[in-house]
Amino acid sequence: MADPLAARAKQLRNIEAKTGQTFAQLCALISSSGPAKVGEQRTILMQALGLSYGDANTLALMAQQATQAAPPADTDPLDAIYAGAKSALRPLHARLMAEIGKLGAFEIAPKKSYVSLRRKKQFAMLGPATKDQLELGLNSKALPPSPRLRTQPPASMCPYTVRLGQAAEIDAELLAWVRSAFDAAG
Repeated sequence: MADPLAARAKQLRNIEAKTGQTFAQLCALISSSGPAKVGEQRTILMQALGLSYGDANTLALMAQQATQAAPPADTDPLDAIYAGAKSALRPLHARLMAEIGKLGAFEIAPKKSYVSLRRKKQFAMLGPATKDQLELGLNSKALPPSPRLRTQPPASMCPYTVRLGQAAEIDAELLAWVRSAFDAAG
């Protein structure tokens, strides 16, 4: 089965090669063109750059998503994730991330309500489950049974989750589960 994200990234590389412009330059062209609607932007891209309908449409959609998704450069994405009643969980998040950071290099990809932790693929996700508990999703094939682990349905992003409410729960057992997911992610 083809990876849609990989296909989209390849399409963007091809658009950049065809136009001789980077994605950032293409986004600047789109924003300076005036229209805010994707259909109007698509038409401009087809006329100005000679792109096909599909390439122009994809580029317009990607530019729109990049504009909407990008927080101001000086904003910490965790500020939005741990706002309001969930703010008390931020130190617990930091403590767990410090322990995970000891495993080696990985990418942190903030989402709207959690952060994705990735190597070659996602190995964990971390964010507030409630105002009192973090939820750590673990992407590992098989972890030893434990009353702390919640097995998720087969189509879930992570096969296991565990809830944490205090720093004492960041123990050897939890870190072994994280290590297993980390190692499996490449």
